[in-house]
Amino acid sequence: MKRLRQMSIFAHIIEEGSVSAAADKLDLSKSVVSQHLKTLEQDLGVTLLKRTTRRQTLTQMGEQFYLSCKNINSIATVAWETAQQNQAEPQGRIRITAPHALMDTLVAPVIADLMRQYPKLQPELINDDQHLDVMEHDIDLAIRVGASPDSNLKQKRIGEFRDVLCGTAEMQYHDISSLPYIANSWQGKSFEHKFHSNNGSQLLFTSEANCISNSFHSCLALIQASAGIGIIPDFYLAQMSPKLINLMPEMSLPLNTVYALNSFSNHPPLVIQICVEALALRLTNNDLHQ
Repeated sequence: MKRLRQMSIFAHIIEEGSVSAAADKLDLSKSVVSQHLKTLEQDLGVTLLKRTTRRQTLTQMGEQFYLSCKNINSIATVAWETAQQNQAEPQGRIRITAPHALMDTLVAPVIADLMRQYPKLQPELINDDQHLDVMEHDIDLAIRVGASPDSNLKQKRIGEFRDVLCGTAEMQYHDISSLPYIANSWQGKSFEHKFHSNNGSQLLFTSEANCISNSFHSCLALIQASAGIGIIPDFYLAQMSPKLINLMPEMSLPLNTVYALNSFSNHPPLVIQICVEALALRLTNNDLHQ
C-alpha cells in the first residue's frame, strides 16, 4: 500500500513538473513529497529523476517507471468517478427478497415507480415466504415481517399492518373453532391468535392447522375455495373482491412491524437508500390500505 502511494506521488511530480507543484496539487508539504520520492528511489535502488533547482529530468528507467505509475492514477481516478456517479443516480443491480403478499402489494409497485424514475436500475425480485440467508443468496435488501435476530444486518422499521382472520361469506355464521384452518408454514402446526377489541375485551383463539403450505398464494387460494379459514394481511384483503370477509370484524390482531434489512453497515449504496425510503413512504401513507 505504501508503494502504491509513492508511485502515485511520483506520477504527480512528473505531471505537475516539480515537487513543489505536486505538493500543492496533493495538498501535502514539499518535504513530505520529497521524502516519498527519496524513499521510492532507495527501495528500487535506481535514480528516477535528476533534479536541479530549476528543472527536473527523467532518467531512462524513470521514463519507463512513470508509464506504469500514471496508469495507477488513471485507474484510481476512473474508480473514484464511477463510485461517485453511482451515488449520484440510483443504478445497477439490486436483489430484493420479500414475502409473496408484501412483494405483490408493496415491493413490486414501488420498484415499478423507481424503474420509471431511474432507467438504469436493474432490480431482481425474489418472492419467498421463508427468511432467505442474506449473504448466502447474495441479497441486497430483505423486506421482512418482524425483527431479525441476525445482529450483522442493518435493520430499519418501515411500517406496520395487521393480519385479519378471513374466510368466505358462507363461513361468517359458523363457530370459527369448528372450521378447518389453513396455515402458512411459518405459523407451524399449532398456534394461537390474540384478538382484542376497542372496549378492552380479549379473545384467545388456539388451533391446529388442517392444511399447511409454504406459499401465501396457495394458502389464499385454499381459503378462497372455502377449504378453511386463515389470516391475510389487511392491506391484501382491502384490495380483493368481497368473496373473502373478515370473520372477526369487531376485534383485531396485534400490529405486525415491517423491516428493511441489508448488510451494508452504516453506508448502504444510494440504490438501497432510495428503495427503503420509497417503501417506507408507501407504508406510512397507508397506500396499501386504499
